[in-house]
Amino acid sequence: MTTHLAALAILAAVAQTPPLTLRTRWAAEVSVAQPLPEYPRPQLVRPRWQSLNGRWSFAVRDSAAPRPRTFDGTILVPFPIESQLSGVQRTVTAAQRLWYRRPFRITAPSVPGTHWLLHFGAVDWDAAVYVNGRRVGDHRGGYDPFTIDVTAALRPRGDQELVVSVWDPTDRGDQPRGKQVLVPRSIWYTAVTGIWQSVWLEPVPPVWIDALRITPDPDAGTVRVAVVLGRAWDVGMRAVVRSGDSVVAAGEGTVHTPLVLVVPRARLWSPDDPFLYGVSVALSTGDSVESYFGMRKIAVSPDSGGALRLFLNGRALFEFGTLDQGWWPDGLYTAPTDSALRSDVEILKRLGFNTIRKHVKVEPERWYYDCDRLGMLVWQDMPSGDNRTAAGRREFAAELQRVVDALRNHPSIVMWVPFNEGWGQHETERYVTWLATHDSTRLVDNASGWTDQHIGDVADVHAYPGPGIPPPDARRARVLGEFGGLGLPLAGHTWAAERSWGYRRFADTAALAAGYHDLLYQLRFLEGEGLAAAIYTQTTDVEIEVNGVLTYDRAVVKLPAAAAEWNRRLYRPPPIRRTAVATSEAAGRDWRYATQAPAGDWFQPTYNDSGWREGVGGFGADSTPGAVVRTQWNTADLWLRRTFELRSAAELVAPHWRVHHDEDAEVYLNGELVARFDGYTTAYVMVPLEPPAVAALKAGVNTIAVHVHQTRGGQYFDIGIDEVIDR
Repeated sequence: MTTHLAALAILAAVAQTPPLTLRTRWAAEVSVAQPLPEYPRPQLVRPRWQSLNGRWSFAVRDSAAPRPRTFDGTILVPFPIESQLSGVQRTVTAAQRLWYRRPFRITAPSVPGTHWLLHFGAVDWDAAVYVNGRRVGDHRGGYDPFTIDVTAALRPRGDQELVVSVWDPTDRGDQPRGKQVLVPRSIWYTAVTGIWQSVWLEPVPPVWIDALRITPDPDAGTVRVAVVLGRAWDVGMRAVVRSGDSVVAAGEGTVHTPLVLVVPRARLWSPDDPFLYGVSVALSTGDSVESYFGMRKIAVSPDSGGALRLFLNGRALFEFGTLDQGWWPDGLYTAPTDSALRSDVEILKRLGFNTIRKHVKVEPERWYYDCDRLGMLVWQDMPSGDNRTAAGRREFAAELQRVVDALRNHPSIVMWVPFNEGWGQHETERYVTWLATHDSTRLVDNASGWTDQHIGDVADVHAYPGPGIPPPDARRARVLGEFGGLGLPLAGHTWAAERSWGYRRFADTAALAAGYHDLLYQLRFLEGEGLAAAIYTQTTDVEIEVNGVLTYDRAVVKLPAAAAEWNRRLYRPPPIRRTAVATSEAAGRDWRYATQAPAGDWFQPTYNDSGWREGVGGFGADSTPGAVVRTQWNTADLWLRRTFELRSAAELVAPHWRVHHDEDAEVYLNGELVARFDGYTTAYVMVPLEPPAVAALKAGVNTIAVHVHQTRGGQYFDIGIDEVIDR
């Protein structure tokens, strides 16, 4: 009989942990007897395997203490000990060590010569593994899978004992840890310690396949299949490629020489058609595995207008997605079920996104399998660490290589991101060169936000709320690695309502939808200026952050259904923008200005402004984000006047204000109040002229007058008029 959440609640009570709080609907489906029962590694499948997920004993001791004689209670593996779903919900400090123990029996029959492989999806961070009292292996690294041949330590029959000892210093150490901290705050979240991905056993013959290296070449219509063995054996191999049930290619050889198979009329993989070919690989020793691949290529190339874009399979594709932290209120790093893990991808797909940036975390391999088969592009971050010490940097480099090797067959991954916002950034050129050489099938983002070293395939900036665009770059595509962060706490769906925050707060879903629509409206214009991709913050709320598309418990999608169409507009040809009345971005424009309240109808065309000072736009303080300051302005108020000529106001096509305001502004055209801009922007934005503004325009000389009021923070103002042609 399967035991579900009720048993977890009992375990939590016995351990005297805090009561269960926010959780997802999938928590009720978690089986204590067999959590996460799916085969963990879709890229290397064997039919015979044995899951070791389930109830284990645990103990927390001083880090220097020997193996405990008694254990503290029961923990549900693979949920981290700090999580609700572990049944423990307990913090482990850097001065402590977490011990696991479970008895098991070999359930699958084996023939003489069989080897037994013990697999761990991920253990955070420093693990020592014992079988029947014998130390069989060690591993350092919280995000990469590892395998140990435990054959020699197994008893011929009957009960076996598996013990795992884990030490994790979290942010007291120098190792890659992503956003984990021992004292959660702001953008830093609850620590994760110990086993957090599946554990399983697998029988194999004496010579077995450790890994496959599958490299498709769409231009040549071929796929290269290489076998990685644990030892240098000269054995035969056979590979078969299938499209559904039909064999489309096959070949034989030895493992020393990769097979290159021709795939006739190859069907290309893309978000719109995520077609996967099946691959069977068999060794002459008897080992065989099932895998798959997608036929696709990614590149940076100029479009017809000369702008560098991200090309998928020879066609420009705007990549638009969400920043994805991969955290769960009940499981932390570990999703409650396989369907829960898949659900985020499915929802984002329905909402019209085609990309996910997996942010300073590596997911279980089944998540990448979901992206492969559902058609979701992935930018994969390397989990960050401080990297202050030589040992920390060596660990970072080693774990980066293991992460890349573990994930390199997934067609969904199109970009490696070794560093984020300067966190632990070092030797950037060396890492970019290594990534480009080690895996030539993907692009490299040298650093997402802030610390661009002007190398790699893309120039990446962050802008909150934004949007924004990097400066022109002759060699690299320009991308917006993070923007948005629009916050909305929803009662009953928050982690800590009293401390929740977003980069910009909204009162309800209608206001959030309007704010999101406006961001995407501006993003379309940046796309026309050459922006090749954008990543919105973020997929879900996470702990006290409430800027998710989804609530943390995944119970509410905050965006309206119409957002799917707003998102998909980004994949159409971008609009064309033509200048009607130039701003001072590229070249300064002359204005008359005053900083003391003028008398009379200062906004009328007939007003005599000869006593006002002359200045060149824009006006403001140099520290204001996105500002192009040519005249300093530091008072509370500013009055501006300028004239411009139009040949024919009736010929203007879809006129838009091009404005950067910090803060509130009132705009007059030919004496009529035609626009109000409240609050502030962090860049130039496009705003359609309302009918009164269009009606106020005339052929010949026009007068624009503006009053700007500043309260706090940066200050800046500049304005012009553009025509917009949306194709």
